[in-house]
Amino acid sequence: RIAAAGSLRQLDPKVAASRQLDLFVYGLADAEALGIASHSEALDYLQALGFKVNPERRRCANIDEVIAFVSEWHDKRPQLPYEIDGIVIKVDSFAQQRALGATAKSPRWAIAYKFPAEEVVTTLIGIEVNVGRTGVVTPTAILEPVRVAGTTVQRATLHNEDFIREKDIRIGDAVIIKKAGDIIPEVVGVVVDRRDGDETPFAMPTHCPECESELVRLEGEVALRCLNPNCPAQLRERLIHFASRAAMNIEGLGEKVVTQLFNAGLVRDVADLYCLTKEQLVGLERMGEKSAANLLAAIEASKQNSLERLLFGLGIRYVGAKAAQLLAEHFETMERLERATKEELMAVPEIGEKMADAITAFFAQPEATELLQELRAYGVNMAYKGPKRSAEAPADSAFAGKTVVLTGKLASMSRNEAKEQIERLGGRVTGSVSRSTDLVIAGEDAGSKLEKAQQLGIEIWDEPRFLQEINRGKR
Repeated sequence: RIAAAGSLRQLDPKVAASRQLDLFVYGLADAEALGIASHSEALDYLQALGFKVNPERRRCANIDEVIAFVSEWHDKRPQLPYEIDGIVIKVDSFAQQRALGATAKSPRWAIAYKFPAEEVVTTLIGIEVNVGRTGVVTPTAILEPVRVAGTTVQRATLHNEDFIREKDIRIGDAVIIKKAGDIIPEVVGVVVDRRDGDETPFAMPTHCPECESELVRLEGEVALRCLNPNCPAQLRERLIHFASRAAMNIEGLGEKVVTQLFNAGLVRDVADLYCLTKEQLVGLERMGEKSAANLLAAIEASKQNSLERLLFGLGIRYVGAKAAQLLAEHFETMERLERATKEELMAVPEIGEKMADAITAFFAQPEATELLQELRAYGVNMAYKGPKRSAEAPADSAFAGKTVVLTGKLASMSRNEAKEQIERLGGRVTGSVSRSTDLVIAGEDAGSKLEKAQQLGIEIWDEPRFLQEINRGKR
């Protein structure tokens, strides 16, 4: 995949052509607009047009046929002229796909069955302990290099202290290695029969290898953590995360440059990036005037990023890129998000209690308040710049910019149809009533949501009023 992506980015098309790339087409955008009702029909249509689609695909009528297909290709996998790590099983009907929907990370109408990974044996030379940006201390196996699933592996994850103890993994052991999902190397177990008595048991450190703070295990967690917020390893990893492509996307500020800046004492937190000078940068190894100017320009450009990138870059626990996008769209400014209550956060689709607790805890820290004040002073944007759902709504839409909750049963349409109508007219539908809710649509047998809306004094419409506004929006 990485080789293919790199080939496509070649500036010289002759170089890209020389790589002999090929592909199977797996989907057709807006297929239903062409009268196509299912995924299998869309693939047949693409094939008829001359596109290359996978000839081994199969439409199965029931789960028994799916299991038989998986079993068949488990045995025939080596016969393919390309590598696969499993089979994707999809609901065929587009209508059923819509009904099933998707989570923040994946569709509910498709699942990947992974074949058992290739396993090889090599020697565990040592165990290295690393500290991540959240303070989690992770043991990593240092291995005698070995070929597995197409690449040479020298390091593999050992997860945590409990994993090492349960598997009785010792330095010097012959260990079994596989790639989880054919991607991430991990130690599966030990070949006990090959022990000769020279193997050494491993014990996790009691203190952080970077700052020497005492390591703790929080209740309900298996990982050891360094709780020192000024731990050099955590500070360094936070800077790397902040500058990463999915976060603030500061080109030229990779791991090596961050480490140089940190070791030189030029940066301690992400705000320090915005007061770097060319004179400071040109003193670093392999950093000339042009490179320094380019890096400063990239840092300056990052100030204009939309709010979701900054949110993700701050490294709030449990807040990934998707959650950051949802939060930025909903609250629109950092100030509104900082003031949001737990209930208001949970009113955002896909933001659960655990994440809401983490967000409120982050903004309650004096250090977070101070950091955001510094970033504001340096001119870092704190507002959402993406498209708003109400952008295409009629100017006089009663739903534009409003957060709406549906409760009870509507006689005229399904819940999903009502949601689509509200979003078409610029509103946002959430699943629970809170102080941030602007409007509640109450159908038959409305229950606790209606009661809560009444208690909070939120505007409530019945179905006739709802239909009236929907029809008015169509004109």
